[in-house]
Amino acid sequence: MTKSVLIEKISEKLEGLSKKQAEVIIETVFESIKEALSKGDKVEIRGFGNFRLRARNARKARNPKTGESVSVPPKKVPFFKVGKELREMVNKV
Repeated sequence: MTKSVLIEKISEKLEGLSKKQAEVIIETVFESIKEALSKGDKVEIRGFGNFRLRARNARKARNPKTGESVSVPPKKVPFFKVGKELREMVNKV
């Protein structure tokens, strides 16, 4: 599902809400999640999951083209942990 399909579904579900208004809502949600993560905060959406940052340590890697050893600096990466309700819903057969 793309963002445009999500916007369309929201505007259909909430009658009287234009696609432009639905787009503003979706953009606000995504921007709020990005902003919270950039500050190092955790975002919890009950029944769906949690967004948080994970720290990756510095490590040695190899350039596959040249075989040369390179060092990769430490960094933070976004991580999503699925909530129980969503996990159970996805695993129903």
